[in-house]
Amino acid sequence: MQTSDANAPAWPADTESTLTSLELRSGADWLASADVAARDAFLDSLTEGELFALPYLFEFWAHPHQLPPEGDWRSWVILGGRGAGKTRAGAEWVRRMVEGPRPLDGGTARRVALVGETQDQVREVMVFGDSGILACSPPDRRPEWLASRGVLRWPNGAEAKCFSAFDPEALRGPQFDAAWVDELAKWRKAEEAWDMLQLALRLGQSPRVCVTTTPRTVPALRRLLDAPSTVVTHAPTEANRAHLAASFLQEVRTRYHGTRLARQELDGVLLEAVEGALWTHAALEAARAAGDETFDRVVVAVDPPVTGHAGSDACGIIAVGAVMQGPPARWRAVVLEDGSVQGASPTRWAERAVALAERHGAERIVAEVNQGGDLVEAVIRQVDPLIAVSKVRASRGKAARAEPVAALYEQGRVRHVAGLEALEDEMCRMTVAGYQGAGSPDRVDALVWALTEALIVPSAAWRQPRVRVV
Repeated sequence: MQTSDANAPAWPADTESTLTSLELRSGADWLASADVAARDAFLDSLTEGELFALPYLFEFWAHPHQLPPEGDWRSWVILGGRGAGKTRAGAEWVRRMVEGPRPLDGGTARRVALVGETQDQVREVMVFGDSGILACSPPDRRPEWLASRGVLRWPNGAEAKCFSAFDPEALRGPQFDAAWVDELAKWRKAEEAWDMLQLALRLGQSPRVCVTTTPRTVPALRRLLDAPSTVVTHAPTEANRAHLAASFLQEVRTRYHGTRLARQELDGVLLEAVEGALWTHAALEAARAAGDETFDRVVVAVDPPVTGHAGSDACGIIAVGAVMQGPPARWRAVVLEDGSVQGASPTRWAERAVALAERHGAERIVAEVNQGGDLVEAVIRQVDPLIAVSKVRASRGKAARAEPVAALYEQGRVRHVAGLEALEDEMCRMTVAGYQGAGSPDRVDALVWALTEALIVPSAAWRQPRVRVV
């Protein structure tokens, strides 16, 4: 929304009073979904000043993840996929901090640091970019660019100075009451630059920083997210689809569906590396199944929850196909589908398990019965009385049961189809010391039962000594 000064409309004198009144109106979601008559009526009801102000009233147009959270925080981190609107959110937050009700009124902040990976990126993205500060600023509040100093100066005297994360020492000496940090996760000197910035944020009553970044598992970002004074908003690329080319979304989703790159760069998910994890995202990324296979047997495993209401743990439901040609060392498996369901009644998860078995031609359903006993089988048979059901009971801890299955992955004998992100996230939090995530690893439990039934149990039976009768 870049507007040159030469073509700017005459800015009404009553603009300041219209900003507050417009904030009380319905938001952009309502405007986008309303019919033509309702939209016309809304626009016709605005004064000339409100019409001029509306494009610059970010609270009206913003997605929820682009607005700063309430509360007493020091760092606001916006984790988002490519094109999710992070830059616009950062630029608008700077405006929010430095602007007052009228063009010459002061805001909350007067000295702002703009920190990016390089000076060029700060200038071309954060300042002059399509979603940068200059493009977002209304004519009467647009700051002046002082190229010789690398500074933006607003009509009210507030200034924002540009810094490169390549030169952390440049942050030694200046002091600020606010900062906008862009793409922290890709800085080569992230920890040094971030530490120097924190020491410089010492002006005002409550200095704050907005961090806009695509997530990567780097120490500086991990440490920031773990800080109690940090708040986080998150959005995938699709959250901003109205401002992105449809062909772009279709192409990147088709090309990268189910990959680690998509989880990070499009979904904006931080793929954490948990110390001692039995699986890693990188290893699972390398274990993608290539094309269709013919399986000797298919099994579906179910890890039912204790209860069946909205607050219950998920019911893990995993389908696995096995190829069992030659000696057991050559047997392999493909994880075909994750049909896990959250907060479902027993009948609902049983229907899901049976449907998964029918879809993949499974020979049986394997169900853990520690929690429900014979009722688990009874519920499944209410849905399909003829389906084969094997009941299994856990006598060891989750990690101990998972380790032999993790060994199959290390041997390159298990592959995954695309689209198993939720399962893989759980897998990468399972360690030899137990599960390091929130809640219960129900998907992993079901995976372990499925692969145990598909490969480990028949392999052990194959190796049993045979008695020859003469």
